[in-house]
Amino acid sequence: MNLLSFAIAFVAFLVLGPVLGCLLAGLDRKISARLQGRVGPPLLQPYYDVRKLLAKDRRSVNDFQGFYVLLALVFSILAGAFFFSGGNILLVVFVLTLSTLFFVIAAYSARSPYSEIGAEREIIQLASYEPMVILFAITFYVATGSFNVSSVLSLDVPIIAVLPLIFCGLLFIITIKLRKSPFDLSYSHHAHQELVKGITTEMSGRTLAMVEIMHWYENILFLGWIALFVVWASWIAAVVAVVVVIAVYFLEIFIDNNFARVKWQAMFKWSWLVTLGLGLVNILVLGFFL
Repeated sequence: MNLLSFAIAFVAFLVLGPVLGCLLAGLDRKISARLQGRVGPPLLQPYYDVRKLLAKDRRSVNDFQGFYVLLALVFSILAGAFFFSGGNILLVVFVLTLSTLFFVIAAYSARSPYSEIGAEREIIQLASYEPMVILFAITFYVATGSFNVSSVLSLDVPIIAVLPLIFCGLLFIITIKLRKSPFDLSYSHHAHQELVKGITTEMSGRTLAMVEIMHWYENILFLGWIALFVVWASWIAAVVAVVVVIAVYFLEIFIDNNFARVKWQAMFKWSWLVTLGLGLVNILVLGFFL
């Protein structure tokens, strides 16, 4: 990755990320409404919501909360830029984790019991999915010989051919990353779980708008991780990647609307079982054949 490619990816992700993320969020609401027998809001309702939040005055218990959320947003954008410029996948994981930590600090800074409970749940979610994400980065290096995302463009076959179990494990934890039921413990983007908003309870106005925009950026990045498994040195790879990403996102919406929230103990246990089961088995098989 050179400076020019990173600059191009940064600008492209900065502009296109929230546009695509907003459309996905609107599509999510429409499909969820149809699954529940409702008409649902307009496709651009997430944009209308954020525009309304940006027009409101910021009301916060301290002056640092908005700053911490801004840092979380900036680091999520940087993570996406590193990824889509073909950069180091391990660096992407670490930068995204830093974004999550700033988000948690923002919630703790409010000193509200509801906000602190949401922050604690966010940390539990982080401890649940992070081992699988690290394992994904490590096995990516073992399979390609490089941590660079661009290395998949030189493969003769998609990387899912040698990392099928890692792909299944990533699918499992993506549900947590996308904040879908049954693992939307820290906060949910829908009103079907609880009245108190969890980690964003004390956030409003521009601060809450930045949280929503950050979620749009993150959704595009996570779907990029899915696409990474089905990309190889062929023009048809782009078509396959788009089809797989759409299928996975529809699957996540279906799961979100058909499963109730579980306790954090169940999420933590299942995530680690998936990581140790699918992840380690795939590493052993990969090491045997390579």
